[in-house]
Amino acid sequence: MISSFLDSPALPRPLVSVDEAARIAAVEFGVTGGVTELGSNQDRNFRIDAEDGRYVLKVANPAFDPEELAAQNAALDAARGTGLAVPAVVAAPDGRTVIEVEAGGQRLHVRLLGYVEGTPLTGDGRFGSGTRAALGAAGGALAAALAGLEHPGLARGTQWNLEIAGEVVGLLLPAVPQADRRDAVAAATDAALARLAPLRAALRRQPIHGDLTDDNVVRVGDAAMSGVIDFGDVAESWLVAELAVTCASVLHHNPDQPLAILDTVTAFAAEMPLTEEEADALWPLIVLRTAVLVVSGEQQVTLDGDNDYADINRAAEERAFRVAAAQDPDVMAAVLRRTLGGGEPAPVPAAEAPLLPGLGEAVTVDLSVPSRALGAGLWLSPDADTQIVAAARADGRAALTRWGEHRLTRSRLRSAEAPATLTLGVEVHVSAGQVTAPVGGTVRHAGDALVLGVAGGGELWLTGLADRTTESSIAPGAPLGQARGPLTVQFSRLGGPRPPLFAAPGDGATWRLLCPDPSPLLGVAAAAPEPDPSGALAARDSSFGAVQEHYYADPPQIERGWREHLVDVHGRAYVDLVNNVTSIGHGHPRLVDAVAGQWALLNTNSRFHYGVLAQFTERLASLAPDGLDTVFLVNSGSEAVDLALRLATAATGAPTVLALREAYHGWTLGSDAVSSSLGDNPGALDSRPDWVRLVENPNPYRGRHRGADSAPAYLADLERQLDGMAAEGVRLAGLIAEPIFGNGGGVLLPDGYLRGAFDLVRARGGICIADEVQVGYGRLGDWFWGFEQQGAVPDVITIAKAMGNGHPLGAVITRREIADSLAAEGSLFSSAGGSPVSCVVGLTVLDVLEEEGLQDNARAVGGHLRSELLRLGERHPLIGAVHGHGLYLGVELVRDRASAEPATEEAARVCDELLAEGCIVQPTGDGKNVLKIKPPMCITRESADFFVSALDRVLSRVG
Repeated sequence: MISSFLDSPALPRPLVSVDEAARIAAVEFGVTGGVTELGSNQDRNFRIDAEDGRYVLKVANPAFDPEELAAQNAALDAARGTGLAVPAVVAAPDGRTVIEVEAGGQRLHVRLLGYVEGTPLTGDGRFGSGTRAALGAAGGALAAALAGLEHPGLARGTQWNLEIAGEVVGLLLPAVPQADRRDAVAAATDAALARLAPLRAALRRQPIHGDLTDDNVVRVGDAAMSGVIDFGDVAESWLVAELAVTCASVLHHNPDQPLAILDTVTAFAAEMPLTEEEADALWPLIVLRTAVLVVSGEQQVTLDGDNDYADINRAAEERAFRVAAAQDPDVMAAVLRRTLGGGEPAPVPAAEAPLLPGLGEAVTVDLSVPSRALGAGLWLSPDADTQIVAAARADGRAALTRWGEHRLTRSRLRSAEAPATLTLGVEVHVSAGQVTAPVGGTVRHAGDALVLGVAGGGELWLTGLADRTTESSIAPGAPLGQARGPLTVQFSRLGGPRPPLFAAPGDGATWRLLCPDPSPLLGVAAAAPEPDPSGALAARDSSFGAVQEHYYADPPQIERGWREHLVDVHGRAYVDLVNNVTSIGHGHPRLVDAVAGQWALLNTNSRFHYGVLAQFTERLASLAPDGLDTVFLVNSGSEAVDLALRLATAATGAPTVLALREAYHGWTLGSDAVSSSLGDNPGALDSRPDWVRLVENPNPYRGRHRGADSAPAYLADLERQLDGMAAEGVRLAGLIAEPIFGNGGGVLLPDGYLRGAFDLVRARGGICIADEVQVGYGRLGDWFWGFEQQGAVPDVITIAKAMGNGHPLGAVITRREIADSLAAEGSLFSSAGGSPVSCVVGLTVLDVLEEEGLQDNARAVGGHLRSELLRLGERHPLIGAVHGHGLYLGVELVRDRASAEPATEEAARVCDELLAEGCIVQPTGDGKNVLKIKPPMCITRESADFFVSALDRVLSRVG
């Protein structure tokens, strides 16, 4: 009997082990090899790696009739003409393709299929337009191939058949544990069914694949997709349901781009054109599909607690439902009709009469991301727009906002989805005024809006009118009403439903077409410049040395920062997890004011005498251990390291410097010479000058000796190396070391290593340099300097980055006698290192660090963040270790915890997907497999938790 889900709604997977699967494959099909279970909601699937190739043993849920399985085989045969790779049906030696077996105490039906090579799209983050279109084209091609298929096993009532979606949701809704989620699913389902009801009779029915989603398609290499791997949901249903299923899958990959489905829809329709009724039914079917996914996922996990496949998918399914339910169904239907209808849109007509008098003298208000008027965090105020408009209208003139502007005031902090920032209309701010029709047309009223339909197509939507006209048609210049406060002007090509006033940036191209610039009707230019990140990147690449790399292959264009957040030109805010340079946070008002004030007074070089220089150097010296009382000011960390090396060689008269392997110290000739990080220079080990000797990297996680107690072993190695150098007659100038491996991912040195290394070097007359450029200055929370964690005291400290909060500022702190030794080489001068502005920057940063308790914040938030990352490590095998302390952390990703094989490709993908989640993280280390986490020290616990949640979601996909 053909199964119906409504008759048997509980479908736990059959109880079949890997060993039983191996036995069945060998006995029934004569196939042997390694067996691996694959994911499935209701069946059991096993990959068999045999000598002659790979196969998939499919053990069907006992609720499914053999006739249904035979229908799936028939669909596989019909799909071969599409050009897509699909599994081959493998017959048993006796010719059977569906075999009944005994396993797990049940009578079950099994099939053997060929294995389609490739990587499923499941773990992908955002789908690009190529992938979206490829999915649509594949769905259309499959629908065309299956259109003529006839088989009795296709008359199935599976839970995925959208013809019975309402009944399925009603049946499974109690499985959703939260009342608010149940209510949301029920409301969305009822609304979708109501829209679908008058269309049902007109929808074409035929066999469809029914599950063309990211789980069931694969790609090989760089192809958008190359094959379809599962036909388990083939059934007779509505043709348009095929497309709805695929669009729902696209939604959860592009949650901030609901209209990303248009690429899929267009490509599907090119293969299998849709009727007008099918176009109207598509959106409610997408909503129903996502509702079914939510309730089914909850039920399956309840029935089948160890079903990781169903459990992991729940987050994506919930996300797709939220996006679908949040859209205006009238708008989505209109967008889909226009997309499938094609044709060139009518242009926006030019005004024949003024909309409002005096618009030519109106001031234009800038609410964009770079707007100077929105500094000091004003953009986060709920009434920021009102304040800016009021300031612009101080002289009584009207004010216009801009169409096509990505409003900073619409941005949202800590949002996993890009907010709707693109403005699709213009707001005219006037005290009062007569509004007249700029062109003639028909008039209708839609709630608080007056809608003027214009000849040739399109509608002018006006809100903010009082005393609106009651005429149904009107001539140019005829009164429409009185403006009372802001008047919103918007042109729409949707043809009926009210257009949104703001759209997500990812859907911007479509919405700019649907709601174009209304300037011609206003009679004034009211469009904002369109951001062009790719053009700006091309300009950068044409004039900026390519070796000066940028984050990400397709980077967002960042034009504003605030505290621990960065904002791109489209108004998307990101939590900045990498900026140890910006220690006190982006855009700090106190630093802005201090720099502006000093620059207005004086900025020159340190050969002149001014008081702020002494104030700053005294302050720096007071932070160092006793005896380190002399300061040099330079422009960068690289220069500070370079100078420290010169001090060591000058003070000792010896040429040779020891440096730890895998460390990074800078890019100048001297600082690069002591840098051997392969992540920064793949040829580093082969290009060190003779005066540099590398010391074994004391990495307790993946070094020669392992564990926090490995310091004695590493020190013994160092002592043998020093004895060997002495025997060679090598004269030692000193040792340079990061107290924590910065570019290595925040790896802590074994306890006591640095103190012991300093003792060994000093015993041989060398100078000990602590490179604190990356890790020092309070970032570690429990210690101001990294060397304090090691119980060590250096002879020279190098610092930069944090001390300038992004301003070019570095310093060397040392003892007077070491500093004076440089006199033999002449005087030292740094143009900007000790300038008045640089000194004011340095003092202000120190004041903020102290007064805002940022070192304490590093301790508290950093400790919390580290604990949460360790908890993630318990759930995600991809995390091999969590390194670091305070707010200098590293999450090391490995493919195997025993071998610690670097997960380089996975780390890159994690970083790309975190960007889509609203977090900026980058990989580091010689294997580029450590996520470096060193945010501004003002980061809040809320932002740290937001990052952890995003990382959890991403690792669930990538891992």
